[in-house]
Amino acid sequence: MTAVALAPAVPRPSFGSTLSGTGRLVRFMLRRDRVRLSVWTLSVVAFYAYFAVALDAMGPEALAGRALVMETPAGIVMGGPGYGIDNYTVGVAIANEGITWVVLALGIMSVLHVVRHTRAEEESSRSELVRAAPVGRHAPAVAAVITLFVVNAVIAVVSALALYGASGEAMPLADSFGLTVGSGLAAMVFGAVAVVACQITEHGRGATGIGLAAYGLALVLRSAGDIQERHGSLLSWFSPIGWAQQMRAFVDLRWWPTALSVVAILVLLVLGAFLASRRDFGGGLVATRGGRADAPASLRSPLALAWRQQRSAFGWTALGMALMWYASGTLLPEILEMGVSGAEDNEMFQAVFGGTDPAVFRDGFLSAMMLFAALACAAYAIVMSGRAKAEETAGRAEVLLALAVSRSRWFGAHLVVVGLSTVVLMAVSVYAMWAGAVQVGMDEPGLAAYTDVFWTYSVALLVYLGLAAALYAWVPRFASAVWLLLVYSFVVGMFGAVFDLPEGAEAISPLNWLPAGFGEAPETASMVGLGAVAAVLLGLALLGFRWRDLQSS
Repeated sequence: MTAVALAPAVPRPSFGSTLSGTGRLVRFMLRRDRVRLSVWTLSVVAFYAYFAVALDAMGPEALAGRALVMETPAGIVMGGPGYGIDNYTVGVAIANEGITWVVLALGIMSVLHVVRHTRAEEESSRSELVRAAPVGRHAPAVAAVITLFVVNAVIAVVSALALYGASGEAMPLADSFGLTVGSGLAAMVFGAVAVVACQITEHGRGATGIGLAAYGLALVLRSAGDIQERHGSLLSWFSPIGWAQQMRAFVDLRWWPTALSVVAILVLLVLGAFLASRRDFGGGLVATRGGRADAPASLRSPLALAWRQQRSAFGWTALGMALMWYASGTLLPEILEMGVSGAEDNEMFQAVFGGTDPAVFRDGFLSAMMLFAALACAAYAIVMSGRAKAEETAGRAEVLLALAVSRSRWFGAHLVVVGLSTVVLMAVSVYAMWAGAVQVGMDEPGLAAYTDVFWTYSVALLVYLGLAAALYAWVPRFASAVWLLLVYSFVVGMFGAVFDLPEGAEAISPLNWLPAGFGEAPETASMVGLGAVAAVLLGLALLGFRWRDLQSS
């Protein structure tokens, strides 16, 4: 009789083994992102506190004017269902006007955090090294969700305390927590969407796009539902943004809508775990479509490659800015009328916007709006300038530069695409606001004034791009320091007159060298100086990138 040796049965991994190492990964992620998450936390808390103080300084009459704006279709789209319009207090104003934007900010943070620690790690092959240790299959995703929950919880608690403190106890603590907790849970829904997206697609950019598209869909559903019926229709309840707003903070607080966010998060996480168990490591459930054997002629240059890598981000950003600033333009007559009335008894408004004369106040207010548009475009330039760093870190730049492509040509191509995209975004912002204002009969200032604003701000934006590129080229570890200049520019641009800062302090901001209002002509010397600074910084960036070693991981 022949003996048959049977191989020992391989034990099926238990639930616990798939989560092995989760605790260590949580600690590692918190340590790795301590600066990044701290900046997000401080920014959101500062937004809440600033919004509360600014609204309180406006006075009852100005708040009543804002309530009227919130009843218009554009106000409903930008704000929400409009609970508490009849008694528009500071808390009600924050709940109506702030939730959409807070959920957007926290949603972006949530999506980027999940993708960064899951799909991006698999794409770079670092996750393969981690999985070689006793780390379970689902541990990285679970650790990313846990750290995300911790950060959102900290932001919710500190923000609620900031609202309660900034209002002088005028906003009840329970309602403050309702506002911040509801917004944080709604944002985490989009983080859970990103977990599912990371199982579907092979690339981090695709997962990020799906997560942000989910927010866009939620905003459309909430806006359409709120326009159909006052205080929201059935359609509004299909949007996580609507769930946060339906808590009715500072009006008639109710906590049960948070259960919808919790259930959605749990369902998405279970779905993500189910899909993760049925795909190959490093791959996605949707296979990548096979490409051409040879690249088309339009892709046979570093410039074409850089454009192809950035075109999706540029397209969606341009669309979002066009819609936002067009809607803002349609609201200008009501906002200006309300602002002039509120400025009569508000010295801070007079200092920020130039006085109470309607024409002067209009130019000052439009300049403030363009400051926000320019800062948004500068932020885009800073973010997209990091595209070259991502290629270098992933090792793809090293492979490409092994070909007949010089460093200056490759890096310069990225800078050209980012620079042109930033200028186009500024044009989209400026002319979208002009078109919205003209749509509602506001013909002054004219198109020529908006054009002057466009080209003067475009020159200043190149300074931010040049500084971001120079820091990356010479000291990559400190490339994110350029964000400090962006924040400083906002403070100086909005409150320089209030704080009575010395000229030397204000001169640090590139935007300070631009005309103060729509009625002022740009100074040639200032524009030439800004252009020269931008050219020097870009030149230093190209020089520094040629000299230093690549730092692929």
